[in-house]
Amino acid sequence: MSAEAAPKSGAQWSIEADGHRAVVTEVGGTLRAYSVEGVDLLDGFGTDEIAPGSAGQILAPWPNRIRDGRYVFEGVEYQLALTEPSRHNAIHGLVNWSSWRLGDQSAGSVTLEYSLPPQVGYPWSLLLRTRWLVSADGLRCDQEVVNTSESNAPWGYSVHPYLRLPGVPVEETVLQVPAKSRVMADNRLLPLGAVKVAGSEFDYAEPRRIGNQVLDTTFGDIDFDADGITAVTLADPNSDRRIVVWADEKFRYWQVYSGDTLHGERFRRSVAVEPMTCPPDAFRTGRDLVVLEPGQTWTTSWGIRA
Repeated sequence: MSAEAAPKSGAQWSIEADGHRAVVTEVGGTLRAYSVEGVDLLDGFGTDEIAPGSAGQILAPWPNRIRDGRYVFEGVEYQLALTEPSRHNAIHGLVNWSSWRLGDQSAGSVTLEYSLPPQVGYPWSLLLRTRWLVSADGLRCDQEVVNTSESNAPWGYSVHPYLRLPGVPVEETVLQVPAKSRVMADNRLLPLGAVKVAGSEFDYAEPRRIGNQVLDTTFGDIDFDADGITAVTLADPNSDRRIVVWADEKFRYWQVYSGDTLHGERFRRSVAVEPMTCPPDAFRTGRDLVVLEPGQTWTTSWGIRA
């Protein structure tokens, strides 16, 4: 007699409060679902489904891509596995397909943990803790990482939620991104440089429809409010419905992706709004790269309001 197969996304942890409900999974510590008063705002995936297009995943210890998977840190060269072989890149870090464990849980919050072991290409050990919380204020994620190794470690962080307003197609969705520049990318989606967005087709400083614009774009020079918060808004042009993704001052970039390279029913069905602490290829360029000292604890927060 064989044991019953576990769901492809592993164990499931559900949290609920004030009409807000979220589900996070063992595989990747992933945000699989988020709804408000029964209305899905996250374009998630099924329990027994492999996360499509990195939906809801945590991207660490680097977000986005590293050219050829090769970088030099503090005078030593490292080679990562090429996890995006079609573009010869290392993509989205090392924790998004790993098994996370339960730290603690209450009705409205859950904390998951993962110990990243030293490995070829990234010979540092890290302890990651992610606390997910739902309340009348929305969904909040508090991320903590501790460098448990004996030398400095490079670090970058992002998350990959896909969001949609029910009944509003991507073309009609009104987008606002508080950014003054964007990163130009080559055909491998690696950075070539930065240009100002003012007056261009990538200027979303003021809210406007996405229309036919294809977005897989890193926005920089972002604005923060008096409390050190930056936010991207998706809105319904025909009502006051909005989804706001907010992030604290540790995040210096927004990645916005309109799903044009996804297949089947997920093609341009939702918009990924990804706060990033550093731009693509930061392990190579060093731009806004965090260096974690031995024993150092680093924290950040982001969330979703509807």
